[in-house]
Amino acid sequence: MKSVNTILATILFITAGCTGNRQSVDALITVDVTVNYPKKELILQDFMDVEYIPLETADDFLTQCYVRDIGKEIIPVTNLNNDGDIFLFDRKTGKGLRKINRKGQGGEEYSSIVGIILDEDNGELFINSPAKKILVYDLYGNFKRSFGYAGGASYSDIFNYDRDNLICYDYSEYYNDGKDRSKSYHLIISKQDGSITREIQIPFKTIISLIVVKGDGTAAATVFPIIPYCGNWILADTSSDTVYGYAPDGNISPFIVRTPSLHDMAEVFLSMSIITDRYYFMKTIKREYDFEKMIGFPITGLICYDRQEKAIFKYTVYNDDYTDKKAVNMTLQPLNHEIASGQRLEAHRLVEDYGNGKLKGRLKEIAAGLDEESNPVVMLIKHKK
Repeated sequence: MKSVNTILATILFITAGCTGNRQSVDALITVDVTVNYPKKELILQDFMDVEYIPLETADDFLTQCYVRDIGKEIIPVTNLNNDGDIFLFDRKTGKGLRKINRKGQGGEEYSSIVGIILDEDNGELFINSPAKKILVYDLYGNFKRSFGYAGGASYSDIFNYDRDNLICYDYSEYYNDGKDRSKSYHLIISKQDGSITREIQIPFKTIISLIVVKGDGTAAATVFPIIPYCGNWILADTSSDTVYGYAPDGNISPFIVRTPSLHDMAEVFLSMSIITDRYYFMKTIKREYDFEKMIGFPITGLICYDRQEKAIFKYTVYNDDYTDKKAVNMTLQPLNHEIASGQRLEAHRLVEDYGNGKLKGRLKEIAAGLDEESNPVVMLIKHKK
């Protein structure tokens, strides 16, 4: 079987990319999750722009740097231990602007942070909390309003959609494995009260979840259900063989289809990650979990579709700001339409690499001014303009 097949039906979608206004017609891409694809090495800077932001290190701004979102002016980060601290840093300078903490049990507080959505245009932070509730604060931490999830939903993967709305995924379907769907799981909701503005229905009938149940134990993982890309969106669901493109006008089009079908082989799932003008990065995930060791859902393959070569391959991407081969994680979910990925580089490792002569360019300059106790450096992987 050919590793890449073309379907007669063609689509107009995001293939215009971020680098221009051209439109092109691409055949629907088919990915066989059973094929052992050839290997290929890529250099990140050949197809993406890279920006480094050293975060200011000060007593009030010591952070483990979990990058939650990226704006044009602000970077909101939290600690890994979910202590409630939200640090706002200046994107251009890395200077700490303020620290916010509204953790608590009150009506204007969050018990924990599931996600943060930054809305710079409206000067607001949306905090997704475990209590099926979204709390809204201004950029100084002052409470503005809150609203609950709509109709028994459980929101994850929430993004800023437009000035008035958020786009999100309802993962309540996960615990209905094997049942027929009863509603839409991709939703556009109001920023004011959480009401549903639009339902986006990915075509499928039976729910197939990336979930493992053993006795009283349940473990679940997910594919990335929403990926922003240069003004458009990639929408996926574990229950669907097809990944779809979604345009702002509401048009939904097939983008990538997997084979064999999930109904014939539901042990391996395909998940999209970073989408670029030329490359579509994906991973395959095995539905497997060890409850004793509490580890599972292994990534069984890192694969990439090359639009220029019209071929699929196993990939490794290297950062050219290292003199040796330093691999870059391309499996993270993109943050917004401009930023394909925001990753932290630990200061102590940068100091060590600098001392060993392994850095060059801007990263070398930054590392020269760090010590092992410095805050991490934020690495932004951006679409070329």
